[in-house]
Amino acid sequence: MKKSALTVLIALLPLAATAQTPSINGNGKKIEKEKMESKDYLPKIHGTIRAKYEYQTTMGAGRFEVRNARVSVTGNVLPSVAYKAEIDLSDEGQIKMLDAYARLFPTKGLTVTTGQMRVPFTIDAHRSPHQQYFPNRSFIAKQVGNVRDVGFTVGYTLPTNIPITVEGGLFNGSGLTNQKEWHKEVNYSAKAQFLFTKGLNLALSIQSIQPEEIRVQSYDIGAYYESDRFHIEAEYLYKQYSDNAFKDVQAVNTFINYDLPLRKVFNKMSFLLRYDMMTDQSDAKTTDEETGALVTTDYKRQRLTGGITFSLSKAFRTDLRLNYEKYFYANSSIAKESEQDKIVLELMVRF
Repeated sequence: MKKSALTVLIALLPLAATAQTPSINGNGKKIEKEKMESKDYLPKIHGTIRAKYEYQTTMGAGRFEVRNARVSVTGNVLPSVAYKAEIDLSDEGQIKMLDAYARLFPTKGLTVTTGQMRVPFTIDAHRSPHQQYFPNRSFIAKQVGNVRDVGFTVGYTLPTNIPITVEGGLFNGSGLTNQKEWHKEVNYSAKAQFLFTKGLNLALSIQSIQPEEIRVQSYDIGAYYESDRFHIEAEYLYKQYSDNAFKDVQAVNTFINYDLPLRKVFNKMSFLLRYDMMTDQSDAKTTDEETGALVTTDYKRQRLTGGITFSLSKAFRTDLRLNYEKYFYANSSIAKESEQDKIVLELMVRF
Protein backbone atom coordinates (compact mmCIF):
# COMPACT_ATOMS: atom_id res chain seq x y z
CA MET A 1 0.00 0.00 0.00
CA LYS A 2 2.81 2.40 0.89
CA LYS A 3 4.65 1.65 -2.35
CA SER A 4 1.47 2.11 -4.41
CA ALA A 5 0.70 5.46 -2.79
CA LEU A 6 4.27 6.63 -3.32
CA THR A 7 4.20 5.57 -7.00
CA VAL A 8 0.97 7.50 -7.64
CA LEU A 9 2.30 10.66 -5.99
CA ILE A 10 5.55 10.56 -7.97
CA ALA A 11 3.63 10.03 -11.21
CA LEU A 12 1.50 13.11 -10.49
CA LEU A 13 4.40 15.44 -9.68
CA PRO A 14 4.90 16.63 -13.29
CA LEU A 15 1.36 17.99 -13.20
CA ALA A 16 2.25 20.45 -10.44
CA ALA A 17 3.37 23.10 -12.91
CA THR A 18 -0.06 23.10 -14.57
CA ALA A 19 -2.08 22.49 -11.42
CA GLN A 20 -5.54 23.80 -10.68
CA THR A 21 -6.49 27.40 -10.16
CA PRO A 22 -5.84 29.09 -6.80
CA SER A 23 -9.47 28.44 -5.81
CA ILE A 24 -8.32 24.99 -4.64
CA ASN A 25 -6.39 25.02 -1.38
CA GLY A 26 -4.38 22.34 0.37
CA ASN A 27 -7.48 20.65 1.79
CA GLY A 28 -9.75 20.66 -1.27
CA LYS A 29 -12.50 23.24 -1.77
CA LYS A 30 -15.58 23.76 -3.86
CA ILE A 31 -15.04 25.33 -7.29
CA GLU A 32 -17.29 28.35 -7.65
CA LYS A 33 -18.61 27.56 -11.13
CA GLU A 34 -21.34 25.37 -12.54
CA LYS A 35 -19.19 23.58 -15.11
CA MET A 36 -15.52 22.67 -14.84
CA GLU A 37 -13.03 23.34 -17.60
CA SER A 38 -10.29 20.85 -18.57
CA LYS A 39 -7.67 22.56 -16.39
CA ASP A 40 -9.95 22.32 -13.36
CA TYR A 41 -9.62 18.53 -13.32
CA LEU A 42 -5.83 18.62 -12.93
CA PRO A 43 -4.66 17.79 -9.38
CA LYS A 44 -2.81 20.34 -7.30
CA ILE A 45 0.44 19.22 -5.67
CA HIS A 46 1.63 20.52 -2.30
CA GLY A 47 4.61 19.52 -0.21
CA THR A 48 6.46 20.33 2.99
CA ILE A 49 10.04 19.47 3.92
CA ARG A 50 11.32 20.08 7.45
CA ALA A 51 14.97 19.28 8.13
CA LYS A 52 16.44 20.05 11.52
CA TYR A 53 19.36 19.65 13.89
CA GLU A 54 18.86 19.22 17.63
CA TYR A 55 21.49 19.47 20.36
CA GLN A 56 20.48 18.15 23.77
CA THR A 57 22.41 20.04 26.41
CA THR A 58 21.82 17.48 29.19
CA MET A 59 23.39 14.59 27.25
CA GLY A 60 25.81 16.73 25.28
CA ALA A 61 24.65 14.97 22.10
CA GLY A 62 23.12 16.05 18.82
CA ARG A 63 21.24 14.61 15.84
CA PHE A 64 20.09 15.50 12.34
CA GLU A 65 16.54 14.60 11.39
CA VAL A 66 14.08 14.92 8.52
CA ARG A 67 10.99 15.59 10.59
CA ASN A 68 8.60 15.75 7.63
CA ALA A 69 8.70 15.17 3.89
CA ARG A 70 5.02 15.47 3.06
CA VAL A 71 3.43 15.40 -0.38
CA SER A 72 -0.29 15.92 -0.93
CA VAL A 73 -2.62 15.78 -3.92
CA THR A 74 -5.89 17.73 -3.93
CA GLY A 75 -8.44 18.35 -6.64
CA ASN A 76 -12.01 18.11 -7.87
CA VAL A 77 -13.94 15.65 -9.98
CA LEU A 78 -16.97 17.98 -9.95
CA PRO A 79 -17.34 21.58 -8.71
CA SER A 80 -18.96 20.24 -5.53
CA VAL A 81 -16.82 17.09 -5.11
CA ALA A 82 -13.22 17.38 -3.88
CA TYR A 83 -10.56 14.97 -2.65
CA LYS A 84 -7.24 14.91 -0.83
CA ALA A 85 -4.48 12.32 -0.41
CA GLU A 86 -1.39 13.08 1.69
CA ILE A 87 1.60 10.93 2.55
CA ASP A 88 4.64 11.66 4.69
CA LEU A 89 7.71 10.10 3.12
CA SER A 90 9.81 10.71 6.24
CA ASP A 91 8.02 11.19 9.52
CA GLU A 92 11.17 10.79 11.61
CA GLY A 93 12.30 8.17 9.09
CA GLN A 94 8.93 6.40 8.74
CA ILE A 95 6.54 6.44 5.76
CA LYS A 96 2.98 7.23 6.81
CA MET A 97 -0.27 7.68 4.92
CA LEU A 98 -1.96 10.64 6.59
CA ASP A 99 -5.03 11.99 4.78
CA ALA A 100 -7.17 10.12 2.27
CA TYR A 101 -10.67 11.51 1.99
CA ALA A 102 -13.44 12.68 -0.33
CA ARG A 103 -15.41 15.85 0.39
CA LEU A 104 -18.87 16.87 -0.82
CA PHE A 105 -20.45 20.34 -0.84
CA PRO A 106 -24.21 19.60 -1.05
CA THR A 107 -25.29 23.20 -0.47
CA LYS A 108 -23.86 26.57 0.49
CA GLY A 109 -21.93 26.41 3.77
CA LEU A 110 -22.29 22.62 4.15
CA THR A 111 -19.47 20.07 3.80
CA VAL A 112 -19.55 16.29 4.12
CA THR A 113 -16.22 14.44 4.41
CA THR A 114 -15.48 10.75 4.65
CA GLY A 115 -12.17 8.90 4.84
CA GLN A 116 -8.94 9.21 6.78
CA MET A 117 -8.31 12.62 8.35
CA ARG A 118 -7.38 14.62 11.43
CA VAL A 119 -10.41 14.77 13.72
CA PRO A 120 -11.98 18.19 14.48
CA PHE A 121 -10.41 18.89 17.87
CA THR A 122 -8.20 21.68 19.33
CA ILE A 123 -6.46 24.58 17.58
CA ASP A 124 -2.78 23.67 17.66
CA ALA A 125 -3.16 19.99 16.72
CA HIS A 126 -4.93 21.02 13.51
CA ARG A 127 -1.95 22.95 12.16
CA SER A 128 -0.05 21.39 9.28
CA PRO A 129 3.76 21.27 9.69
CA HIS A 130 4.32 24.37 7.55
CA GLN A 131 1.81 26.35 9.66
CA GLN A 132 3.49 25.62 12.98
CA TYR A 133 5.20 28.48 14.77
CA PHE A 134 7.78 26.28 16.53
CA PRO A 135 9.90 23.34 15.25
CA ASN A 136 8.52 21.09 18.02
CA ARG A 137 4.78 20.98 18.60
CA SER A 138 3.07 21.82 21.87
CA PHE A 139 2.11 19.07 24.33
CA ILE A 140 -1.53 19.56 23.29
CA ALA A 141 -0.70 19.11 19.60
CA LYS A 142 1.68 16.15 20.03
CA GLN A 143 0.87 14.18 23.18
CA VAL A 144 -2.58 15.07 24.54
CA GLY A 145 -4.82 16.10 21.64
CA ASN A 146 -3.21 14.70 18.49
CA VAL A 147 -5.66 12.30 16.82
CA ARG A 148 -5.98 11.12 13.22
CA ASP A 149 -8.66 8.57 12.45
CA VAL A 150 -10.99 7.11 9.85
CA GLY A 151 -14.57 8.29 9.83
CA PHE A 152 -17.23 10.71 8.65
CA THR A 153 -17.70 14.44 9.40
CA VAL A 154 -20.26 17.13 8.65
CA GLY A 155 -19.35 20.81 8.73
CA TYR A 156 -21.52 23.90 8.43
CA THR A 157 -20.88 27.65 8.39
CA LEU A 158 -23.84 29.44 9.92
CA PRO A 159 -25.28 32.41 7.98
CA THR A 160 -24.90 34.81 10.90
CA ASN A 161 -23.37 38.25 11.35
CA ILE A 162 -20.63 36.65 13.46
CA PRO A 163 -18.97 33.90 11.36
CA ILE A 164 -19.55 30.58 13.14
CA THR A 165 -18.31 27.24 11.81
CA VAL A 166 -19.25 23.92 13.38
CA GLU A 167 -17.93 20.47 12.49
CA GLY A 168 -18.54 17.07 14.03
CA GLY A 169 -18.08 13.45 13.13
CA LEU A 170 -17.99 9.77 14.02
CA PHE A 171 -14.76 7.75 13.92
CA ASN A 172 -13.44 4.23 14.48
CA GLY A 173 -11.43 5.33 17.49
CA SER A 174 -8.60 2.91 16.71
CA GLY A 175 -6.33 5.18 14.66
CA LEU A 176 -5.12 4.71 11.11
CA THR A 177 -3.72 1.17 11.11
CA ASN A 178 -6.54 -0.93 12.62
CA GLN A 179 -9.26 -0.19 10.10
CA LYS A 180 -10.55 -3.78 9.82
CA GLU A 181 -11.68 -3.92 13.45
CA TRP A 182 -15.43 -3.89 14.22
CA HIS A 183 -16.68 -1.42 16.83
CA LYS A 184 -19.70 -1.46 19.10
CA GLU A 185 -18.83 1.77 20.88
CA VAL A 186 -19.36 5.27 19.43
CA ASN A 187 -16.33 7.54 19.04
CA TYR A 188 -17.00 11.15 18.17
CA SER A 189 -15.42 14.58 17.97
CA ALA A 190 -16.88 18.06 17.43
CA LYS A 191 -15.55 21.59 17.14
CA ALA A 192 -17.06 25.09 16.90
CA GLN A 193 -15.19 28.23 15.85
CA PHE A 194 -16.34 31.81 16.38
CA LEU A 195 -14.74 34.73 14.52
CA PHE A 196 -15.97 37.65 16.63
CA THR A 197 -14.00 40.30 14.81
CA LYS A 198 -11.09 40.50 12.41
CA GLY A 199 -8.21 38.50 13.87
CA LEU A 200 -10.06 37.25 16.97
CA ASN A 201 -10.96 33.54 16.99
CA LEU A 202 -12.51 31.32 19.70
CA ALA A 203 -12.64 27.52 19.38
CA LEU A 204 -14.52 25.00 21.53
CA SER A 205 -13.97 21.25 21.10
CA ILE A 206 -15.16 17.97 22.57
CA GLN A 207 -13.95 14.44 21.89
CA SER A 208 -14.91 10.98 23.16
CA ILE A 209 -12.92 7.86 22.26
CA GLN A 210 -12.56 4.34 23.60
CA PRO A 211 -9.24 2.77 22.50
CA GLU A 212 -9.96 -0.44 24.45
CA GLU A 213 -11.94 -0.89 27.69
CA ILE A 214 -11.69 2.65 29.07
CA ARG A 215 -13.53 5.62 27.56
CA VAL A 216 -11.67 8.93 27.39
CA GLN A 217 -13.57 12.23 27.32
CA SER A 218 -11.71 15.41 26.36
CA TYR A 219 -12.71 19.08 26.34
CA ASP A 220 -10.75 21.95 24.80
CA ILE A 221 -11.09 25.72 24.68
CA GLY A 222 -8.71 28.00 22.81
CA ALA A 223 -8.50 31.50 21.42
CA TYR A 224 -6.10 33.63 19.46
CA TYR A 225 -5.76 37.25 18.39
CA GLU A 226 -3.89 38.19 15.24
CA SER A 227 -2.88 41.63 13.97
CA ASP A 228 -0.37 42.87 11.40
CA ARG A 229 2.60 41.95 13.61
CA PHE A 230 1.26 40.03 16.60
CA HIS A 231 -0.17 36.56 17.10
CA ILE A 232 -1.25 35.78 20.67
CA GLU A 233 -2.73 32.38 21.49
CA ALA A 234 -3.88 30.40 24.52
CA GLU A 235 -5.43 26.91 24.75
CA TYR A 236 -6.56 24.64 27.59
CA LEU A 237 -7.40 20.91 27.40
CA TYR A 238 -9.06 18.76 30.07
CA LYS A 239 -9.27 14.96 29.81
CA GLN A 240 -11.20 12.41 31.91
CA TYR A 241 -11.12 8.61 32.07
CA SER A 242 -14.24 6.51 32.72
CA ASP A 243 -14.66 4.72 36.08
CA ASN A 244 -11.83 6.87 37.50
CA ALA A 245 -9.41 4.52 35.76
CA PHE A 246 -6.75 7.27 35.73
CA LYS A 247 -6.48 10.74 37.21
CA ASP A 248 -7.74 13.65 35.12
CA VAL A 249 -5.31 15.23 32.67
CA GLN A 250 -4.80 18.95 32.10
CA ALA A 251 -2.71 20.63 29.41
CA VAL A 252 -2.01 24.28 28.56
CA ASN A 253 -0.41 25.96 25.56
CA THR A 254 0.25 29.71 25.39
CA PHE A 255 2.52 31.66 23.08
CA ILE A 256 3.15 35.05 21.51
CA ASN A 257 4.70 35.83 18.12
CA TYR A 258 5.92 39.26 17.00
CA ASP A 259 6.95 39.95 13.37
CA LEU A 260 9.61 42.50 12.47
CA PRO A 261 9.70 43.34 8.73
CA LEU A 262 13.12 43.28 7.06
CA ARG A 263 14.27 44.70 3.73
CA LYS A 264 17.29 42.62 2.78
CA VAL A 265 17.83 38.85 2.50
CA PHE A 266 14.91 37.97 4.77
CA ASN A 267 11.33 39.15 4.40
CA LYS A 268 10.84 39.29 8.16
CA MET A 269 12.19 38.16 11.52
CA SER A 270 9.81 36.77 14.16
CA PHE A 271 10.37 36.67 17.92
CA LEU A 272 8.53 33.88 19.76
CA LEU A 273 7.94 32.87 23.36
CA ARG A 274 5.91 29.83 24.48
CA TYR A 275 4.86 28.23 27.75
CA ASP A 276 3.16 24.83 27.73
CA MET A 277 2.53 22.13 30.31
CA MET A 278 0.78 18.81 30.86
CA THR A 279 0.01 16.59 33.82
CA ASP A 280 0.55 12.82 33.91
CA GLN A 281 -1.27 11.06 31.07
CA SER A 282 -2.20 7.48 30.15
CA ASP A 283 -2.87 6.22 26.62
CA ALA A 284 -5.85 4.28 28.08
CA LYS A 285 -4.33 1.01 26.85
CA THR A 286 -1.07 0.30 28.71
CA THR A 287 -1.68 -1.38 32.07
CA ASP A 288 0.34 -2.66 35.01
CA GLU A 289 1.07 -6.39 34.59
CA GLU A 290 0.21 -7.15 38.22
CA THR A 291 -2.70 -4.84 39.07
CA GLY A 292 -4.17 -4.30 35.59
CA ALA A 293 -4.46 -0.55 36.31
CA LEU A 294 -3.61 2.07 33.70
CA VAL A 295 -0.07 3.38 33.95
CA THR A 296 1.45 6.74 33.12
CA THR A 297 2.73 6.84 29.53
CA ASP A 298 3.51 10.60 29.45
CA TYR A 299 4.84 12.24 32.60
CA LYS A 300 3.97 15.63 34.02
CA ARG A 301 6.20 18.41 32.74
CA GLN A 302 6.43 22.09 31.88
CA ARG A 303 8.38 23.77 29.10
CA LEU A 304 9.51 27.26 28.24
CA THR A 305 10.51 27.88 24.62
CA GLY A 306 12.14 30.96 23.14
CA GLY A 307 12.93 31.38 19.48
CA ILE A 308 13.63 33.43 16.39
CA THR A 309 12.29 32.67 12.91
CA PHE A 310 13.70 34.15 9.70
CA SER A 311 11.29 34.09 6.74
CA LEU A 312 12.82 34.29 3.28
CA SER A 313 9.45 34.92 1.62
CA LYS A 314 5.84 34.98 2.74
CA ALA A 315 5.02 33.54 6.15
CA PHE A 316 5.07 29.72 6.40
CA ARG A 317 6.68 29.35 2.96
CA THR A 318 10.43 29.21 3.65
CA ASP A 319 11.34 29.58 7.31
CA LEU A 320 14.59 29.18 9.24
CA ARG A 321 13.73 28.50 12.90
CA LEU A 322 16.06 28.64 15.91
CA ASN A 323 14.62 27.60 19.31
CA TYR A 324 15.78 26.80 22.81
CA GLU A 325 13.55 24.57 24.95
CA LYS A 326 13.83 24.43 28.74
CA TYR A 327 11.99 21.55 30.46
CA PHE A 328 10.82 21.33 34.08
CA TYR A 329 9.96 17.90 35.53
CA ALA A 330 8.58 16.84 38.90
CA ASN A 331 10.90 14.68 41.01
CA SER A 332 8.73 11.62 40.35
CA SER A 333 8.60 12.12 36.58
CA ILE A 334 10.71 10.17 34.09
CA ALA A 335 12.08 12.33 31.27
CA LYS A 336 12.25 10.84 27.78
CA GLU A 337 15.48 11.43 25.85
CA SER A 338 13.70 13.56 23.23
CA GLU A 339 11.86 15.62 25.87
CA GLN A 340 14.77 17.37 27.60
CA ASP A 341 16.56 20.74 27.33
CA LYS A 342 17.72 21.31 23.76
CA ILE A 343 18.63 23.73 21.00
CA VAL A 344 16.73 23.26 17.72
CA LEU A 345 17.65 24.62 14.29
CA GLU A 346 15.15 23.87 11.51
CA LEU A 347 14.68 24.75 7.85
CA MET A 348 11.11 24.46 6.57
CA VAL A 349 10.21 24.70 2.88
CA ARG A 350 6.66 24.62 1.54
CA PHE A 351 5.86 24.12 -2.15
